[in-house]
Amino acid sequence: MDLGILVPLSPFLMVAAIVIVPAWLKNRERREMQQTVRAAIEKGQALPPELIEALSKDVQPKKVSSAHRDLRIGVILLAVSVGMGLLGAALGMIEDEAMFAVAGSATIPGMIGIAFIILSFFNPNKNPPEV
Repeated sequence: MDLGILVPLSPFLMVAAIVIVPAWLKNRERREMQQTVRAAIEKGQALPPELIEALSKDVQPKKVSSAHRDLRIGVILLAVSVGMGLLGAALGMIEDEAMFAVAGSATIPGMIGIAFIILSFFNPNKNPPEV
């Protein structure tokens, strides 16, 4: 059996494990909690308020898009684009061809950032989100 294929695949397997394993464990924990609650309800026991609060604490409200949030995302993406451009300039001092590839890929987050900044001006929710 040739294990040489595992070396190039290991980063992808690691990322998959980091994403899939916690999601699976959380799903299993939620399923067990639901079975416990279902059994308590079938036996006619009252559910304590602490249990109901514990069940509902993981529920996160949907994030409402606001002009403030769009502007923050846009500025962050522009900063990522500038950082990639500087990386391209630094690599260009070593290898001329590398500058064009990295600088070209820096335009993608830059354009998305500019789009978010433009959208922040047209967003009807002008107030910053309340914490």
